[in-house]
Amino acid sequence: MCQLRPLGRRAGHPQSRRFRGGLRRARIPPAIALLAGLGLLLFLLPLAGLIIQAPWNQALGELADPTTTTALGLSIFCSLTATAIALVLGIPLAMILARTRGTLRNVLRALTTLPMVLPPVVGGVALLLAFGRHGVAGSFLRQWFGIQIPFTTAAAVMAETFVAMPFLVIAVEAGLRSLDHRYEEAARSLGAGYWRVFTRVTLPLLRPAIVSGAVLCWARALGEFGATITFAGNFPGR
Repeated sequence: MCQLRPLGRRAGHPQSRRFRGGLRRARIPPAIALLAGLGLLLFLLPLAGLIIQAPWNQALGELADPTTTTALGLSIFCSLTATAIALVLGIPLAMILARTRGTLRNVLRALTTLPMVLPPVVGGVALLLAFGRHGVAGSFLRQWFGIQIPFTTAAAVMAETFVAMPFLVIAVEAGLRSLDHRYEEAARSLGAGYWRVFTRVTLPLLRPAIVSGAVLCWARALGEFGATITFAGNFPGR
């Protein structure tokens, strides 16, 4: 006659052993944890110093100065405008980078990410050489259309777009590469045209990547100084 063996501690032992083994595998070695902690301190200590040592009373008083409020408003306006331009130009560029292959993609990516590695002042000088009064495109714009870009608000927007748009392009390209293209193919098989697929399927799926890229782009544009002061100057209110 067959006897049933009661389930006890021994029967559950393999599962508990696998569970403990998984915990051991998930543990971080002390050396890695130490290095990670040092890296975290590298971020936290400057922020703590800024919060603790900054003269907040004086800073709050400076914010009430009309010159400061004008400069702050101009900075916010230029950074938001640069972010909007980066969205219009950067999303199509990210689509090309995500859907091309070979040498062309490598060249385009190198050109797109170049402003990220250029020193800010060098970026400003490059913009002056391109759009200045005697620049490659600037002389043509001044001679034929009477447009002069340097040392204007438009120059500040252009400089911020130049240095900040790569952050948006990289984020959106990563989102496009991880996108499940079966949704787009299903929409096309149902008769949707290219623009309908783009606006109703692709863009909604890319929303998290676009939002994160836009936030990074705006923060970089707001904090830009070197290229802006070289190309747009530092005239008060301009």
